[in-house]
Amino acid sequence: MRRWTTLAGLIALVAGTFVPTAQAAPACPSVGGNYAGSGPFAVTQASNGAGTTIFRPTNLGSLGCGTHPVLLWGNGAAATPANYAPLLTHFASHGFIVAAYEGKSEDPKFLLAGLDWLTQQNSTAGSPFAGKVDLARVGATGHSLGGGQAVGAGADPRVDTVAPFLGGPFNDPAKLRGPAFFTAGELDPIVWSSVVKGEYQKASQVPAIFAELRGKGHFLDGDAGGLRGPITAWFRYHLMGDTQARGLFFGPNCGYCGPSEWTKFERNAKAAAL
Repeated sequence: MRRWTTLAGLIALVAGTFVPTAQAAPACPSVGGNYAGSGPFAVTQASNGAGTTIFRPTNLGSLGCGTHPVLLWGNGAAATPANYAPLLTHFASHGFIVAAYEGKSEDPKFLLAGLDWLTQQNSTAGSPFAGKVDLARVGATGHSLGGGQAVGAGADPRVDTVAPFLGGPFNDPAKLRGPAFFTAGELDPIVWSSVVKGEYQKASQVPAIFAELRGKGHFLDGDAGGLRGPITAWFRYHLMGDTQARGLFFGPNCGYCGPSEWTKFERNAKAAAL
């Protein structure tokens, strides 16, 4: 769902224009700009027995983070959550509850099923998730096939923002309802950078960014091929209100706008205006 946290945002809503703003931080710990590094939370992972593996802070509601934003994850065509465990653990260490689909599909309903399960658990007395899931702050991401699946999930009004890793063209970006960060690899032979840029160009109704990573192929390993930090920063800004992360993407002197690890970094008109 969209939220309008400033007077300017409310005026824009009345005027019929779309100018989303990140929400106030839910008091989760700062990481001092170290978005590629592990966060402060110990992490637990387990299947929910219904097709989703949950990666989460072990002690939910701790370290001042009373509730935790949600990230929905979609896998590449030849992968499962186990292949991405270091990355998904990284997200959870930053305070996110990650709901990772255990199969492979471009259909967003499987990602949204994980959100449905967390919604039910959040209101179930005795559940470790009871009252600890921030259902007002939800993002979607994934790799390749799963990146395209995440774009599909972004059409759901409960999903605030998407940031696919090298995502394929499997759902319509014109249906997105919130900000989008499209990443591509300069040397990706499977989902060409030009394909990702085409997806970005279709998302003109929302603030969108296209970024092509220098020397990057298609597969995620280690630090997710250099994409782990930027995508963590994106979600920390949009779902945790991390203002230091904002400066990497927005404003006239944004951190990624000049010479950097990106061979291309483009913002559409709505993103450039933020």
